[in-house]
Amino acid sequence: QVHLVESGGGLVQSGGSLRLSCAASGRTFDRSNMGWFRQAPGKEREFVAHISWSGINTYYADSLKGRFTISRDNAKNTVSLQMNNLKPEDTAVYYCAALGLGGIYDDVDDYDYWGQGTQVTVSL
Repeated sequence: QVHLVESGGGLVQSGGSLRLSCAASGRTFDRSNMGWFRQAPGKEREFVAHISWSGINTYYADSLKGRFTISRDNAKNTVSLQMNNLKPEDTAVYYCAALGLGGIYDDVDDYDYWGQGTQVTVSL
């Protein structure tokens, strides 16, 4: 099992930056492919970014490429999401999650473990 706790959310002005962190506990974190998702009010949860267990492979939602960067530190059991040039439409609750075995990286239903989420609000 993997237990996940997100942090780093908050209120930021448009054009600003935030760095989200996800602290993981569990024996299998360093072999877990990890993802970030977000959910805005009234909308479905959507894929943001994914990183393989080794950190070698990363994937992003097309609309976020160039602004968001996912990374991980297996020695510290953390996954991070650096978000730059934030826009009001980035306002959402952000979740980190661990992908199930054989799952598809951008399919929300293929992730087995989720954190509680952290709120990101971007003002004009």
